[in-house]
Amino acid sequence: MTDGRSRNWFGAWSRDGRWVGYSSTRRNGTDADLYMLDPRVPGSDRKVLEVDGGGWNFSDFAPDGRKALVVNRQSIARADVYELDLAGGTLRKLSSDARPASYAAPRYGADGRIWVVSDLDAEFLRLGTLDPDSGRFSAVTREPKWDVGDYALAPDGSFVAYTVNEAGVSRLRILDIASGSVRPVTGLPAGVMPYTLGPSLSVAPWGELGLSLSSAKVPGDAFSVDPKTLQVTRWTRSEAGGLDAAANVEPELVQIRSFDGEPVSGFLYRPDPARFPGKRPLLFDIHGGPEGQSRPGFLGPDNYYLNELGVALFFPNVRGSSGFGKRFVGLDNGPFRREDSVRDIGAFLQALRKDPRLDPARFGVAGLSYGGYMCYATAVHYSPQLKGANCYVAISNFVTFLQNTQAYRRDLRRVEYGDERDPVQRAKLIEISPLTHVERISVPLLVATGGNDPRVPASEAEQIVEAVRGRGGTAWHLLAGNEGHVFRKKENVDYYFRAGVLFWQRMLLDGAGEDAK
Repeated sequence: MTDGRSRNWFGAWSRDGRWVGYSSTRRNGTDADLYMLDPRVPGSDRKVLEVDGGGWNFSDFAPDGRKALVVNRQSIARADVYELDLAGGTLRKLSSDARPASYAAPRYGADGRIWVVSDLDAEFLRLGTLDPDSGRFSAVTREPKWDVGDYALAPDGSFVAYTVNEAGVSRLRILDIASGSVRPVTGLPAGVMPYTLGPSLSVAPWGELGLSLSSAKVPGDAFSVDPKTLQVTRWTRSEAGGLDAAANVEPELVQIRSFDGEPVSGFLYRPDPARFPGKRPLLFDIHGGPEGQSRPGFLGPDNYYLNELGVALFFPNVRGSSGFGKRFVGLDNGPFRREDSVRDIGAFLQALRKDPRLDPARFGVAGLSYGGYMCYATAVHYSPQLKGANCYVAISNFVTFLQNTQAYRRDLRRVEYGDERDPVQRAKLIEISPLTHVERISVPLLVATGGNDPRVPASEAEQIVEAVRGRGGTAWHLLAGNEGHVFRKKENVDYYFRAGVLFWQRMLLDGAGEDAK
């Protein structure tokens, strides 16, 4: 349906199921124009809005199909809501310019009101309504802490179901619109309801609430909730390769104070002490984003480290992670505060070294994308406390990254990391780049990257591998020539996973295991 060259991003379905609204950079490789297509009719797609910059996409179609709600996301802290006339291509801005804020997932309600999630005048994202004439946002949810994630509106307008991201765990609530009363749904596993290519919640025409959820013991399954009784029904049990997902371990929430007193947290998974007695090696796994968040979903193949190798896993949420308020997510912005997030890893290292069930002589670090930068930076600052670093599609030099990442991403990344065109910021970006300090990396690296990665080009991996090897260091290098950002093809996913197992067997387990012979 698309050309295979431009970046195309799903937006929303029309209410009658005929049209898909999506964004595409096909015009010039940079700007995300808005398109509609009928998937059943080849060549039916048409451009409905040409834009200049920003991060545009569809969010919802009006019930009559004549208009749509669209969002222009400029950063995690700033997004605007518009109503688009689909016939004429004209835009009307709905959110106010007076107090910029983040807006997400605007949708048309049964009574014509526009619902949206926003952090306007608040530390956390709240669910509320947006007045299309005044731009006034009126919050409906009243949780004193934690972000509202996904939500679903009952077709008859009687209730709205929404999730709260409670330190990473999705908690489901049902709000009666007429009375304003809120009831928590308590019969679901402590896991994650992901909002990826579309909502994870929906309401059937007969009123039943449907959702998808994953947790340590749930690979990703379908549940329903009766909105009157709150009874939960699990409808599927996903295939897990013959393994018993119910035997997987649940994580512990670890909360500490960082170097400056800032509270930070993460999820710690421990191997079964009956099978793996004594102090266990520990692998840090740092999320990307940088505004991502480590949440207690299904670990998939990573359960092998816990259940077969006896390696503990820790997923930290350093400053800059989403889900903990907009002040927290902005604490690492720009080049001058960037390494504060690395110091958070140092604080976690110091705290977990004191854990009597962990072996501080066998710690390692891994990370993906921005987490890959954190992986390199942790190796730079804390090599004496580590045995190895597995850095995946990772930034090694902020200046070369900003110069070489695809044009459609460059301005968005400059807001977060800094602007390499400014001499002062450029100097700081070079100063904090891991490539500048390869002489401080004294542990072996496993570096993996995609040959067609538009976000973090393969050159980011090549330059640090060359620099480490040039100083006599060890760097395993895996280049998947037919991959982009994060491996998707099964043969590459499997190969990289096995390479990672071999790497950590050698670094954390003294080469133990059949694969390391």
